[in-house]
Amino acid sequence: MIQSISVTRAGCRPTSSRHLPRRWARLAMATIVVAAFVSHRFLARTADAAPATRPNIILIMADDMGYGDSSVYQGWIKTPNMERMARDGLMFTDFHSSGAVCSPTRAGLMTGRYQQRAGVPGVVNADPKHADHHRGLQTSEATFAKMLRKRGYRTGMFGKWHLGYTTQYNPLHHGFDEFRGFVSGNIDYVSHYDRMETHDWWHGDKRVHEEGYLTELITGHAVDFIARHKDQPFCLYVPHGAVHSPIQGPESPAVRGPMKQRIKKNAETQKETVRQMMKSLDDSIGAILDAVERNGISDRTLIVFFSDNGGAAHMSCDPLRGKKGTVWEGGHRVPAIAVWPKKIRAGSVSKQLCISLDLMPTMLQLAGASEDVDAERRLDGVSLAAHMIEQDAMGRRKLFWQHGANVAMRDGDWKLVAKAKGLRGGPALYDLSNDLSETTDLADSQPRRVAQMMGEIDAWQKDVAQDVTRQPTYDSFRRKLDKQTNR
Repeated sequence: MIQSISVTRAGCRPTSSRHLPRRWARLAMATIVVAAFVSHRFLARTADAAPATRPNIILIMADDMGYGDSSVYQGWIKTPNMERMARDGLMFTDFHSSGAVCSPTRAGLMTGRYQQRAGVPGVVNADPKHADHHRGLQTSEATFAKMLRKRGYRTGMFGKWHLGYTTQYNPLHHGFDEFRGFVSGNIDYVSHYDRMETHDWWHGDKRVHEEGYLTELITGHAVDFIARHKDQPFCLYVPHGAVHSPIQGPESPAVRGPMKQRIKKNAETQKETVRQMMKSLDDSIGAILDAVERNGISDRTLIVFFSDNGGAAHMSCDPLRGKKGTVWEGGHRVPAIAVWPKKIRAGSVSKQLCISLDLMPTMLQLAGASEDVDAERRLDGVSLAAHMIEQDAMGRRKLFWQHGANVAMRDGDWKLVAKAKGLRGGPALYDLSNDLSETTDLADSQPRRVAQMMGEIDAWQKDVAQDVTRQPTYDSFRRKLDKQTNR
């Protein structure tokens, strides 16, 4: 049901509904939804979960990990616990983050909607003098944590937030019962200071000091949460700082804060430190898998691992073109693995086009909360439940990425890069079914396809601009800056 209608949602809304009175537009949409619901064969097998069958949900998100880093994807770093997940579950080969950098993907993940709608199209900057420092995920947004908590789930988040620096944006105000972590884009793994030399470690909405290597600290809180909530449905969100810079392993000294030290850098030592960071991240995954097994809840727990965007400069995106911050495949195609014993077939592989926006509708369906979605704030993702459990095909999808002025879209295996760093001339078209590295531009031989996809990008941009959530603090700061500039 959700899959058959949300392919359109992930692209553009029907333009005709914009010219109808709101009540008639709602009725038209409801009619479409009901028809699709009745016709789809998924109805007979995997409807919204009954209370007794609602699974625990654990999302583990890496930071800046590339498609070509893990041994699961023939990468350069051995990751036995990621291999363990792939062996016991489902490995995605065409899974994407909704953004090419940190904050946008997180806004999309939390809301199930393109981050442009939430008013978080770019990084929430650490510098208080920068206008984008004052952006944040507004509490008017319907997050997966809020919606699952309404359905009786306990909700916990341990790790990186990066959706607002002031306490008004704290995860506690977005549906999480518990929060231990940091609100900046990155912090020192040892001292927990951000790049502006501000101490950034929180218990709820209170800043505190807590000793520990960042990845291990996050893991400890996550494992403790699992043990405390094993007898009730829970949603655990574990957004790691690893493997984002600064490049520090478990034995590295602090490089920020009052005890910071200078570290001599060279290519070999940095590569080894990155390997240690990945090992710690992989160990964390293993500890969470072990905790689920130890507490006897494996069969009723879905665990999904993925990265927030493509690999940073110190990571690998091979064989993809581009890295973090680009709309080439390397900027948003990411590793992703899902495990759910007795539900997801062990050792399976998905080649279907999926995106991080899909995780919220998946969670809501499994928790029996799909009907709670407001028709006015419908989701841009689709539920992956039938695909993961029944191996249902997703069908042809249209997805979009925008980072600053750079923009691209997918229409099935076709990728149009309308504007991007390194792109010469006009739009470039690629057939990813036999050109994963985006090397052969087919735009000249496919002018009608290019024109069609350019039109769809334009329609999508207009669509997401129609219902952008206001950023009052950001808007106020921008006006203040403009006044200062015009003096």
